[in-house]
Amino acid sequence: MAIANDIKQLHADMRQWRRHLHQFPETAFEETETARFIADKLTSFGLDIHLGLGKTGIVAALSAGNSDHKIALRADMDALFIQEQNTYTYKSRHDGIMHACGHDGHSAMLLGAAKYLADNRNFNGTVYFIFQPAEEGRAGARQMIVDGLFEKFPADCVFGMHNFPDIPSGHFAVKPGAMMASFDCFEITITGQATHAAMPHLGNDAIVASAQLINALQTIVSRTINPADPAVVSITQIHAGNTWNAIPESVMLRGTFRCFSSTVQTTIANKITQLVNSICGGFDVSADIRFNPENAGYPVTFNTEAETAIALKAAQAVAGEDCVNQQPIPSMGSEDFAFMLQKKPGCYIWIGNGSSENSCLLHNPHYDFNDEILPVGAAYWVKLVEMKLV
Repeated sequence: MAIANDIKQLHADMRQWRRHLHQFPETAFEETETARFIADKLTSFGLDIHLGLGKTGIVAALSAGNSDHKIALRADMDALFIQEQNTYTYKSRHDGIMHACGHDGHSAMLLGAAKYLADNRNFNGTVYFIFQPAEEGRAGARQMIVDGLFEKFPADCVFGMHNFPDIPSGHFAVKPGAMMASFDCFEITITGQATHAAMPHLGNDAIVASAQLINALQTIVSRTINPADPAVVSITQIHAGNTWNAIPESVMLRGTFRCFSSTVQTTIANKITQLVNSICGGFDVSADIRFNPENAGYPVTFNTEAETAIALKAAQAVAGEDCVNQQPIPSMGSEDFAFMLQKKPGCYIWIGNGSSENSCLLHNPHYDFNDEILPVGAAYWVKLVEMKLV
């Protein structure tokens, strides 16, 4: 594995930074202490920093040489509302909140790359280091963009990286095209006529209508979407009634759908609407449907060809050709880095976190970032910058 000695020597520092962030996790748009810690480190490296994009976001700029080319590197900072069940000395000190997705490690790797590049400056152009809040369901990337991210920091292209369990430690996976699915959620409120459970003929049963609707929604993927286009529709919540002997007035259903194409995304949304209206009409109940309340939806994370090619070369230079999977199966998980890729060409790569044994899965209370890959990730960022800004 080709990792510069100066990056190897940063391993202990990156581990310390990562474990500090792990102990003090903060959730979406609340990453004030996380941002302060990262900003202090960046300032100590001699970088110019900008605070406040996306409320708690940070962007640091570093230039060398005389080129006007600019590249942006992004790491996420937020944690999840999960009660950590690990017993490490550095486990979360914030009850009910933990870094269960490795954003602490992502931030530490990008800090390590910033430190190395500030000390060595073996590139020609400008690097923007983006530390983004609120990736977990709150679209912090979109908020940074709305706040002027790419107007203030006009990068030519943007790159992201995420750890991935069950990819071998220190390996990479990347491909052009879709890497992560779109994410949309929906909320359906079905309203009928409440009545005594012994006299159902006097009312209009919203529960029966919702049961038929749930079954019908499962046919969208199997009977509407081309089998060659991966997609999933899932009902995840059902709320109705509060007693044994009354048919309630209303039922609320919530769910999500995922796919790898904006065309399929639109088809699914239209079909959900059609089924809701037709089935509820047949049962003489009314329905209200809301897609992506609080702007929750994410687009497809789509890698562009040229930027993926340079990311692949950088990963191979660090890990070796045999340690980079060029045909990974795209994930049905979603990623708000997709918003950045809608604005700029770029690439999102996975770095292996090693085995998921002992429940070391993303969003699991036993998850922990693998500190051994910190120099690998930092070396990838550095190699990417040196290859892109020549």
